[in-house]
Amino acid sequence: MQEGSLAGEQSLHPTAVPFQQPGGISKQTSVTDATRYIPHPIQCLLWGRSGGRCEFCNKPLWKSSVTQEQVKLAEMAHIYSFSTDGPRGNSGILKEEINDIANLLLVCCECHKTIDQDKEGKRYSAAFLSNIKNEHERRIEIVTGIGPDKTSHVLHYGANVGDHSSPLNFGLTAPALFPGRYPADDKAIELATINSSFKDRNPKFWSVESDELTAKFNLRVQERLASGEISHLSVFAFAPQPLLILLGSLLTDIIPADIYQLHREPQGWSWPDGAKAIPFDIGEPKDTNGPPALVFSLSATVAPDRIEAVLGQDVSIWSVRILAPHNDFLKSREQLVLFRSQMRPLLDRIKAVHGQKTALHIFPAVPVSIAVELGRVRMPKADMPWTIYDQINAQGGFVPAITIPKGVQA
Repeated sequence: MQEGSLAGEQSLHPTAVPFQQPGGISKQTSVTDATRYIPHPIQCLLWGRSGGRCEFCNKPLWKSSVTQEQVKLAEMAHIYSFSTDGPRGNSGILKEEINDIANLLLVCCECHKTIDQDKEGKRYSAAFLSNIKNEHERRIEIVTGIGPDKTSHVLHYGANVGDHSSPLNFGLTAPALFPGRYPADDKAIELATINSSFKDRNPKFWSVESDELTAKFNLRVQERLASGEISHLSVFAFAPQPLLILLGSLLTDIIPADIYQLHREPQGWSWPDGAKAIPFDIGEPKDTNGPPALVFSLSATVAPDRIEAVLGQDVSIWSVRILAPHNDFLKSREQLVLFRSQMRPLLDRIKAVHGQKTALHIFPAVPVSIAVELGRVRMPKADMPWTIYDQINAQGGFVPAITIPKGVQA
């Protein structure tokens, strides 16, 4: 017999006399004289504190995962065993504590069997199960404590980066919103071209992907923004940098949005605790007579000769750098705030020097989130036209990829 049950689902212990909770306690002489019956108030408390989910695997316990029909799938497992010879024993546990909420887990049948098949309680010890319970119930408390004005629609945009496809998955991205926000829906708004056969070295890649992104954004995001259905976005993206900048330009900074970064160490989309922003170094050209180029050396170093190979020796190079560029430097939201605050005056400065109608050539080596934020700070009616380049090794270096607005001459 398993270590716990819902009321009415298992018979009472053969020697049991139903015991009462405080207010009408009928004390018994030993743990083994206790009943397996879990009082209804305890059941309700456990359902509420667990959020109706398995405290071991987080599966919903109010519906079938196959048919989605509403059905009660919950069982109640004892952390310290009901019987003295159970998997985790109950040495030192008072009779009144056996069926107390602190000693119970709301679980699915599968996890209940998994826990109790560890007959010696080594892998799933009482301490381990208590920790699992506390973490789960604390998570439910945090999530349900978020105000209704903190909803956010999760937005995914993915495109092939070289030979790598998009790693976006709602189950991995949505948890990054907590504890500040929570998803407004149980699925993401998807802007990706599914199973695209185009790679960034294909001449048609940029036009196909940029047209698809723009069309899907207008259909799936812009209309819902205009109707008021969407009030905030949480953006997760993985794509070549020119497309990320285009996405940002579609979003603009008028739309309230949080932009997330996929971190390598520690892996995941959540922002690590305690990370500080790294200062940016802004460089201006000595000679401003040539075509203007804005070069970002953040995730990697971009040497001037690579720009000159594309635009000629007289190019006027404006630069944004950090002291030691590398592909996992971005660890804090504050870094994005600092980036936005410095980009606006820099773009104004370049426009004042070169003129609003002159095309600005952008060479980005930046993290995903900064690429999106770069597009967001662009002011469509006030800024210079942009030509955005991408490094394509198969084509020998930087190549023009996307123009904003579309059709501007490189």
